[in-house]
Amino acid sequence: MIIPNFLLGTAGGIQYHALIKASKDPQKASEKTLRDILTFAKDTVYGREHKFDYILQATDAQELYKRYQENVKPNEYEDLRPYVERHKHGEADILFPGKPVLYATTSGSTAEPKWIPITERYLKTIYGKMTKVWLYNFIQNRHKVFAGKILSIVGKVVEGYAPDGTVYGSVSGVTQRDCPGFVKRLYSNPQCVYSITDYTSRYYVLMRMGIEQDITLIVTANPSTIVELQNNVNRYYDDYVNDIEHGTLKAELDIPAEIRAELEACLKPNPKRAAELRALRKKYGNVLPKHYWPNLQILNTWKCGNTKVYLDKFKDSFPAGMLHQEFGYFASECRFGLVMDDTLNSVMFPHFHFYEFVREEDMDKPDARFYQLHELVEGQRYCPYVTTFAGLYRYNMNDLLEVGPNFQNTPTVHMIQKTHGIVTMTGEKLYERQFIEAVHQAEKQTGLATRFFIGFAELAESRYNFYYEFADQSTTQEQAEAFTRAVDANLMEINMEYKTKRESLRLKDAKTFLLVKESFEQFKERCIKEGARDGQFKLNLLLQDEVRHAKFNDLVKK
Repeated sequence: MIIPNFLLGTAGGIQYHALIKASKDPQKASEKTLRDILTFAKDTVYGREHKFDYILQATDAQELYKRYQENVKPNEYEDLRPYVERHKHGEADILFPGKPVLYATTSGSTAEPKWIPITERYLKTIYGKMTKVWLYNFIQNRHKVFAGKILSIVGKVVEGYAPDGTVYGSVSGVTQRDCPGFVKRLYSNPQCVYSITDYTSRYYVLMRMGIEQDITLIVTANPSTIVELQNNVNRYYDDYVNDIEHGTLKAELDIPAEIRAELEACLKPNPKRAAELRALRKKYGNVLPKHYWPNLQILNTWKCGNTKVYLDKFKDSFPAGMLHQEFGYFASECRFGLVMDDTLNSVMFPHFHFYEFVREEDMDKPDARFYQLHELVEGQRYCPYVTTFAGLYRYNMNDLLEVGPNFQNTPTVHMIQKTHGIVTMTGEKLYERQFIEAVHQAEKQTGLATRFFIGFAELAESRYNFYYEFADQSTTQEQAEAFTRAVDANLMEINMEYKTKRESLRLKDAKTFLLVKESFEQFKERCIKEGARDGQFKLNLLLQDEVRHAKFNDLVKK
């Protein structure tokens, strides 16, 4: 613990103080950042097409920003795709100097995934320095956080190659691969685990290795992963104990021979730990993380947006003194900010990214005003746009953020939802968060508890289909339909446009479906087997998505 704390505290402390300096004057820091990014890219194809040289001739911040707005329109990914395609096929100096060192792939608005280019400067300078602050922050919150091992669940480093041979894969995986040796030794499992394609086997290995050790830090963006890990524990606990006692990895697991060989080289018999785990089973029956990882200091996952449905599943499962810290506003496109405390608010880095914002109520206006970072108002909601050193210019993040208190003189933000979490068939503009609230109210009103729920827009019939997995699997169809009527009434109270459309019969009665046990887990497993990355797996709870809708057909009780 002493060495990691000293080294991470020193390196992270330097970057933390740089953040404080920039945050004291976000307007000045933002101007410098925009100038630096435009200077970096002025001789590229995109830079020449959009007159970066001319923009940079501005003599003050106001003129700089005015010229930038006039010459670079707000971008969706599809606007940038032609430039990215040129990079993918081997061309240099298109969006930024040189070529990407990596692509992060993620789902987009079309069938073709987004290929997010990552430059060496962004990976080593921006991302690397933010990671140092992140690790430093862990120490500041819990000084014993590195006293034990780290369970960090990341994506596969190499998932494939672009046409020119450039790797595409997980940025988090690359970061873990390239971290200092003293940090790498703290991880509870070797990185080859993330190359196990069989979903159940991967989780088995993660927990078989993790439960043997004293884990003091867990990092995984998606809280549904925590639910999956504990489900694996519930199912295979006795197998873990047997493997730990004998230093083995059970033969039935679907693991490629070369990965199995690498894993087995890390294992040795540990009868002492096996005996401890058997004693926990005898004492508690249902063994939870607070039992097998009593020294856990920090759990780092998303807590914002629609994740509460997952957080409730592991409530009271962890040690009482543990800090469950929000993962922060972080996407494939941009590591937007970091959470420094026990709130939900991400601190932004005005010396690394150039940020712009449109107010929630102006999002659909073609002439919407763009606000700079220092102009944000606490308590108000905005859609963010970002300019980066990795070729994103005035890029729409398609998220809805709410502004929190200042860090120094710079506003903080936290995620509310994706802007495509708004569904409208006849002008009702139903928000996902409104649907979630209506379901939770119906739970209180009816006494029925849901384990999982999801709603889909049925455009052909102008109605919503509501799917529920109730905690009590004996819940009848009649009871479920009464639950839907309560949800519907709550939505009419919450959303006046929904009420108008329902009363005018433009929106028909919602249809009710009962889901089988562990429906979400089955759906997620299927998606991952089809190629979705676990760390990026996201599921909005209110959707207009025919492909995902169809996947729930065979999860409905017959």
